[in-house]
Amino acid sequence: MPTMSLEGADPAGPDGAESQAELRRWLEAVQALSAAVSAGRGLYEVLGLVADTARSLLGFDFCGVLIPDSSGQNLVIEGWSGLSAEYVARVNSDRPVRLHGDDVHHAPSSQAFRSGLPVAVRDIDREPQFTPWGGVAKEQGYRSMLSVPLVAGGDVVGTLNSYHSAVHDFTDHEVERLTLLANHAAIALTSARMVEELQQLNVSLRRQRDLLTKSERIHQRLLEVALRAGGLDGIVQALADLVSRPVLVEDAGGAVLARTGSLSELPGSDVRAALPLDGDPSGVHTLGTGIVREEGGYVAATVRLAGEVVARVWLPRGAEGFSLLDERALEHASIVISLELFRLRTGTEVEHRLRGELLADILSGAAVESPPVAERARRLGHDLSQPHIAVVGQLDVATESRRSLTYQRALALVSELAAAYTPRPLVAMHQGAVVALWPLDSVRTLSRAAPVGEKQRMDAVASSIRRAMVSVPDAAGATVAVSGAERRTFVQAYRTARGALNVALRTGRSDTVVTPDDLGVAGLLLQLGDARQLVAFADRTLAAVRQHDLLRGTHLLQTLRVYLDSELSRTEAAHRLSVHPNTVSQRLRRIETVADLDLAAPATLVEVSAALLLLDVAEGGHPA
Repeated sequence: MPTMSLEGADPAGPDGAESQAELRRWLEAVQALSAAVSAGRGLYEVLGLVADTARSLLGFDFCGVLIPDSSGQNLVIEGWSGLSAEYVARVNSDRPVRLHGDDVHHAPSSQAFRSGLPVAVRDIDREPQFTPWGGVAKEQGYRSMLSVPLVAGGDVVGTLNSYHSAVHDFTDHEVERLTLLANHAAIALTSARMVEELQQLNVSLRRQRDLLTKSERIHQRLLEVALRAGGLDGIVQALADLVSRPVLVEDAGGAVLARTGSLSELPGSDVRAALPLDGDPSGVHTLGTGIVREEGGYVAATVRLAGEVVARVWLPRGAEGFSLLDERALEHASIVISLELFRLRTGTEVEHRLRGELLADILSGAAVESPPVAERARRLGHDLSQPHIAVVGQLDVATESRRSLTYQRALALVSELAAAYTPRPLVAMHQGAVVALWPLDSVRTLSRAAPVGEKQRMDAVASSIRRAMVSVPDAAGATVAVSGAERRTFVQAYRTARGALNVALRTGRSDTVVTPDDLGVAGLLLQLGDARQLVAFADRTLAAVRQHDLLRGTHLLQTLRVYLDSELSRTEAAHRLSVHPNTVSQRLRRIETVADLDLAAPATLVEVSAALLLLDVAEGGHPA
């Protein structure tokens, strides 16, 4: 702390008594400044007290404290005594004191700040450098001024300016006293800044603590709903209560999973589709962690599982805005919804696996009337004692790398469709296709409004399955085949449907629903109970070719199929096989040699075509 010197005064004489009184006033002023800082009074209040103290102690008409603004380019008046608010506002806005000035005008305050030394102006009217501030000075009513730097720790932090209304010669005594007060004021200023920063930090820490506490309570409440098996509906309702807004949850395909509140307040499908599932597109404002984004007056949060966006949570932003606590609630909700979807997905995957194992056993010839098999089926909601039809569906997948995921989603949708019927159809993946063993009673309850026939009802089942499959993202199409309604074993029904699917795909009938009746002769052959007869008949013509392919790994049979499908055009067959036409010619000659055939003879072509058709039918239980 700077020391106070009243050199030359005699404590015993009148001057000494006066000096003692002045010393007390100074000490009381310094103590008042320290007390103001210790009491946590604001920075600007302390600066005003500094100006009041300088004016009262040294008898100036006006005083002001100037500090750098936020840009660091100007000095602005932040504390004053005697100056009018209008003057302060005009100087700060219209005539700020530039720290670096220009080539002509240098304000005393900027000179004192840069040099660290006092600067006095006896008469501002005779000071050309003061011209920019002459007008406001006359309005305020001062003629002379003294500016001393506020120095703390070797750094200049501002200036203390004092003004007289008349021309005045500033004495060394006045400069010394104002400098001494400025030194104390600089300490008070830096201390007040530190106190203010600490107070702001404490406020920020308290807010963060409160936010964290409330955030944890929100998370706990949402988690409790999930643990109580409240499901998506319960989680959505809890979130709506927390943020006082309606809420909507959609899956990755845009289907609504759960919602609460009025539809008129929630985004429509057009708004939801406008926001990409992932990434940060230009024009989209991302909040906080990036989980929450804005779109068209609504707020959306992504829900992820294993890095994949599986759902989104939507709610209106609201006229009052979206608070940080609202954002935290939405982020926590997205995590809890992710856990709920994971639980549902895990349960669904287990069900799919159990149903897949049951279907595989049935199609492998397991006795469905045996107690173990019947009990397994009963626990899964299936009644195997009833007659069933078989439906087999195959997808045309747009993105090969997403084939597995696309089939999983298709299986989930077909399973969801089947869950609405009693007895429940058995749906699972089998040999690369979606397979449904559909009870005939469920087929009959499909349409009660119109007295349609059995075939129309079966077609309706197959069409519903196809619509569900083709609605999956990345599905370019779906071909579905259904067995006839004749009572037959599960294995026979599946083989008929699978054979119809294979024949349809090989003959170019894709992305549709087919039945054996749609396939003519091939459909009739599919009704045979013993496929070995078909293979035996086909082998009278093509056994040598099949054996050649099996032993040598060649593709003669495939080449023969494509050649016939290409209307005997070797060029077209080569194009479809992605080989040279000479290669096709060589393979055809090899076929003629191996099987002792003349492919130029019309009767041979008919015989070969029939044999290939029989093989297609016989191999109906295998993937196409």
